[in-house]
Amino acid sequence: MSHHIVEVRNLRHVYPDGTIALRDISFRITHGESVAIIGANGAGKSTLLLHLNGFLSPTAGEIRIGDYPLTKATLPDIRRTVGMVFQDPDDQLFMPTVYDDVAFGPLNLGFPGTEVEQRVKDALEKVGAGHLQDKPPYNLSGGEKKRVAIATVLSMSPDILVMDEPTDGLDPYARRRLMSLLRDFSHTKIFTSHDLDMVLELCSRVIILHEGEVKADGPALEIFRNEELLARCRLEKPLSMQGCPVCGGKG
Repeated sequence: MSHHIVEVRNLRHVYPDGTIALRDISFRITHGESVAIIGANGAGKSTLLLHLNGFLSPTAGEIRIGDYPLTKATLPDIRRTVGMVFQDPDDQLFMPTVYDDVAFGPLNLGFPGTEVEQRVKDALEKVGAGHLQDKPPYNLSGGEKKRVAIATVLSMSPDILVMDEPTDGLDPYARRRLMSLLRDFSHTKIFTSHDLDMVLELCSRVIILHEGEVKADGPALEIFRNEELLARCRLEKPLSMQGCPVCGGKG
């Protein structure tokens, strides 16, 4: 389906202080792909994601979601299609209770009350946070906030899921649960992560950003086997591909 396609053409972003964050980024992601955007800190990953549903505007270049360019006129429809989970959940949670936060999106889309209730229940169950619905977000732990932030996006049933460091702050159980959820999400997934083992398990394609430029775009396993490329971009192999430091055996 064409509306699930994400196309970035010659995207450039310069911050007000003159910092060039993105330099002529181009790629195309088709329906159902699971793509990780990786790179060292400061590579431009978060800046790039913030362009995909209009939280940042490009200095130059174009973003298209399906058949439509991302503009002020198309932004409301595109934000219904592209669900964004921020790296810091505090940027996403602002209502008195968890329930109110997760219900905010569906209510603003005009869904009736009974459907909103069901969407909230389903989204919180998917992230294992149903028991938190009556709590104020500021009383939650970092990992709980992350799960609720993900639920606020899932409640809107996006066709394209964009996530910035989704496993950051999660304990091992919550990480496994999130990975299972992402594995079952049948539409397009785009996320950044330093959790390269998760990337290897969930993504068939990897895009490497380095100093605001695309340095590689291809099959995940092929890229992770390129030690020279990884070193040049200040990255390492996933732990599962590294040799055992004690016995020297392969992971």
